[in-house]
Amino acid sequence: MNKKITSALISVFYKEGLENIVRLLSELGVTIYSTGGTQQFIEKLGVKCIPVEDITSYPSILGGRVKTLHPSVFGGILGRRENPGDVAEMEEYKIPVLDLVIVDLYPFEETVASTADEKLIIEKIDIGGPSMIRGAAKNHKDVVVIAAKKEYAALEDLLNKQRGETTLEQRRDFAAKAFEVVAHYDVAIARYFNPSESLYFLESIPNPKPMRYGENPHQAGVFYGDLEKLFDQLNGKELSYNNLVDVDAAIQLIEEFNVVSGKGESKEITFAIIKHTNVCGIAQRSSVRDSWEAALTGDPESAFGGVLVCNGTIDKATATAINEIFFEVLIAPSFDADALTVLQSKKNRILLQLKARVDPREQYKSVLNGVLIQGKDEGNYTEWKESGGRESTKTEKNDLEFANLVCKHLKSNAIALVRDRQLVGKGSGQTSRIDSLRQALEKARQFNFDLKGAVMASDAFFPFNDCVKMGHEAGISAYIQPGGSIRDNDSIAYCKENNLAMVITGMRHFKH
Repeated sequence: MNKKITSALISVFYKEGLENIVRLLSELGVTIYSTGGTQQFIEKLGVKCIPVEDITSYPSILGGRVKTLHPSVFGGILGRRENPGDVAEMEEYKIPVLDLVIVDLYPFEETVASTADEKLIIEKIDIGGPSMIRGAAKNHKDVVVIAAKKEYAALEDLLNKQRGETTLEQRRDFAAKAFEVVAHYDVAIARYFNPSESLYFLESIPNPKPMRYGENPHQAGVFYGDLEKLFDQLNGKELSYNNLVDVDAAIQLIEEFNVVSGKGESKEITFAIIKHTNVCGIAQRSSVRDSWEAALTGDPESAFGGVLVCNGTIDKATATAINEIFFEVLIAPSFDADALTVLQSKKNRILLQLKARVDPREQYKSVLNGVLIQGKDEGNYTEWKESGGRESTKTEKNDLEFANLVCKHLKSNAIALVRDRQLVGKGSGQTSRIDSLRQALEKARQFNFDLKGAVMASDAFFPFNDCVKMGHEAGISAYIQPGGSIRDNDSIAYCKENNLAMVITGMRHFKH
C-alpha cells in the first residue's frame, strides 16, 4: 500500500548529504520536527522546522541524554494509522503522526578507536537513536526509516521520483537496513564491554562486497570488510574469493619477517610465493632481486599463477625479472615508479601496496552447526632446547628459526627443508609426517638442491625416528620440532648417535 509522507522527524549526528533532502521535504509541504544541532542546521537553510520540545513540553535534559524519549515522540512513530484505538489515543493526547524518521547513531566505534577515555566512550552510547530507529522499523507499514547517511541518496531519489509517496516494499527495505544498523551498533558496544568471554558469538563486519563467485564457480561468495584500510590496489582486476584467501595467507606469512632494525629498516628482504595458501617458495637475501630469484628457484613450477609477497620495495630490476612469469597477485609495501610501469603492462595483474598490518584478534571457522574461535598462532618457539648430539651452529640456528616459521604456514602435516634461508623442499597436507618428508625430499631432488648441511622443520613432533633417519641419509644436519611425543627419545637418541643437532621448541604449529 502506498503512503504519502506528510511529516518527518530528523535528528542526526552527521549532516553531510542532508541538505537536498530537507529542501525536498520543504518543497513537498512536509512538516519537519527536529532537535538540537540538526534543528539549527535546518533553520540555517531557511527551512521551517518545529522543535521536538514543542510536542514533548520538555527541554533537552541531563546534558542531552534525554531529548526524544517521550510518548509524544514514540507515539507518533509507533501509532498504527489503521487502528482506531491508536488513532483515538493519538488525538486525545495530541500526538503528531510521524511518517518519516531520519535518525543516525552517535559515533561509538569511532570514539573507541580514537580514545581510551571511558567517560567519553560511555557518552557515545546512543539510547534514543536506536529506540526511534527500531520503533520506526517495526512500524514500517506506516513509517519510512532512514538509519544511516549512506541511505540519504536512496531517499533523495525516491522523493524526487515519487514526490513523497512510498510503497510498502520500499518501507520494508529501509526497515530491514535499519535493523541491521542497530544490530551492528549493539554488537560493537557489547564487544567493548566484553571483549573475550561472551555468551554469544558476536561479530558484525560492514561493507559487503559480492565476489564473482566463491571457491568454485557454482558457489556464491561475499567479502565483508574494508580492504582499502589494508592496501591500495595499483593495477589489475577485482580480487576473487580465492585471491583473497591466498592474499591473507601471504600477508600472514610476510608479517613473520617484518622485524626491523634500530634504523627502522628491515634487516633482510624476504620474498615469498604462495599457492593455495601454502608456501611454495621463500627466501631471505640482502636485496629484493636476490630474494626473488632465490624464492623462485625453490619451486619454479609451482610459482606459476601464484601470489607473490615481499617486505621490501619492488625496484625495476626485480619487476623486470618477475614480469617473465605469470602470477595472479604481487603484494609489497612500496613500488618504484619505473617498476610499476613494467608490472602494469598486464592489465589483469593485481598489484597491492600494503599500508597497514593485518592483526585480527581472533580467527573464526564455521563447523557443523556453529563457529570455532581461536586466538592467532603467534610466535616461533616458547623455548630453544638443544637436545641432539651437539648444539646447532650459528648458521644452522638461523636456518632453523627461518624453517620453523615457514613450516608454521604450511598445511599439516608439514615439513620444511631450508638451506641458507631458502626453502629448498616442502611437504604439506599429507596424512602422515613421513609422507610429507618424502614429498619435501622429492621437491628438493626435482630442482637439484644439495641437502648437505640443510635443516628440517616439522610442525608437530616426530612420533618415530624415521623422519630424522631419512633426513640424515639425505644430508640434513639439524632438526627443529615442538616435541611432546611419548617417543621423543627415539629421535633424540638417533641425533646423539649421529652427531646431529635437534632443537625442541615446545610450540606446535598445526594448520588445517
